[in-house]
Amino acid sequence: MINQTETEKKVLTVKDLVTAGIFTALFFIFTLIGGIVFAPNPVLTFYMPLGSALLCGPIFLLLVAKVPKPRAVTILGVIVGLIFFATGMHWAMDIGYIIMGIAADFVAGIKKYKSKGMNILSYMLFCLGATGSYIVFFIDPEGWTSAMLKNGTEQAYIDTMAASAPAWMLYVILFGTLAVAAFSGWAGSKLMKKQFERAGITA
Repeated sequence: MINQTETEKKVLTVKDLVTAGIFTALFFIFTLIGGIVFAPNPVLTFYMPLGSALLCGPIFLLLVAKVPKPRAVTILGVIVGLIFFATGMHWAMDIGYIIMGIAADFVAGIKKYKSKGMNILSYMLFCLGATGSYIVFFIDPEGWTSAMLKNGTEQAYIDTMAASAPAWMLYVILFGTLAVAAFSGWAGSKLMKKQFERAGITA
């Protein structure tokens, strides 16, 4: 009976799926709001993951608080990745969100989604999903260019990106995204303190 009860607690219900869907929609909207300042500009586009990470910490943490079960964060990563794929983003960003969604789900699950610190770390990892496209840009610029041209990106945009991308920019993207995500998660935890306390989330 105890094992059955524990199993039931881990199964996503219809209500859980609806809640996850609502927070996924909010997450994607605020990801766009945070990144739209940077993405259209070929010089500033490298800061898009940082902008996207800035606004979504509270949404991510609330999702974990409302649905503290395995696969909720994975669903978030899969859906966000698929939406970006449908909008013509580079495949590495799409795959990045899916992979980091799974990794983030695992990390938050270590403490059964009840640790504020682990949930913030989970969010930091999740935000690295947005860096996938830029990682490929620096590692395989020709392959990245070919894929983006097929997706409809103009050659002039790509040329300007390449001309304004020093090698150290990749480190700025990766560590900057982690730092901004950590701040967003921390700020979100302060704003939503009472909500997290009701959900039994600890420091």
